[in-house]
Amino acid sequence: MSQPTYTIITGASSGLGKALAIQCAKAGMNLILIALPGGHTHSIAETLAISYGVYVHAFEFDLTDSTILRQQLDYIKGRFSINFLINNAGIGGTASIRETSAEKIDQIIQLNVRSTVQVTHLLLPNLLEHPRSYIMNISSMAAFTPIAYKTVYPATKAFISSFFHGLREELSGTGLSVSVVYPGPIMTNSNTSRRVISQGIKGRMGLLPTSVIARIALRKTMANQPIIIPGIMNRFNLMLMRLLPLGLKLKIVSREVRKEIQYSPA
Repeated sequence: MSQPTYTIITGASSGLGKALAIQCAKAGMNLILIALPGGHTHSIAETLAISYGVYVHAFEFDLTDSTILRQQLDYIKGRFSINFLINNAGIGGTASIRETSAEKIDQIIQLNVRSTVQVTHLLLPNLLEHPRSYIMNISSMAAFTPIAYKTVYPATKAFISSFFHGLREELSGTGLSVSVVYPGPIMTNSNTSRRVISQGIKGRMGLLPTSVIARIALRKTMANQPIIIPGIMNRFNLMLMRLLPLGLKLKIVSREVRKEIQYSPA
């Protein structure tokens, strides 16, 4: 009897990560859920296993701790056959760079960039063992333009876009397909919801439920599509923004984003 295969999802305890876990479980995929301690990930795993009849294992640890990350992934790689990696974990925020601590900036870079690359690099040998395997990476529409009052976040998402498209080309000819997903605004908790609402109709353009984004992302990743932009409005916005000069685009987007500052946690 062949060994069952698993999909790893990072940042799986809430928001888009949890929605992706549900969609994968519905599709009959066995799961390894990774999230920070305290996210009730084990409860989510148990619920998914019972509801959809799949194997689900939960691991709670901090992805930004490189030593623990390597230890945990070595353990996982030694016990499970992995054919799908979903790099979803990420963090952002809206604030003036002058009022943002060095620790916060470092946290964003460590999670969004370093940890994502490390997870991918460590799991590549396992993914390449399979005749067909996948990597899905959650970037953001913010990757397509610099944004004042976010500064670091869109830069990290642009990195994700560049890194994984390069990786896709490098791995062409193998059975490993790499996709990058660019969601628009996501109302995942009260803080993000207030920030989106503060922008009025402009902020809500392209807004989709996490369940819809997850369903589109999974379907198109398994269809080997390299670029996935959920929602007609988000694709229209991208086309429109590409027509604008950088300076004008920066002013328009940054003016709207500035409205979010009052709703961002200190």
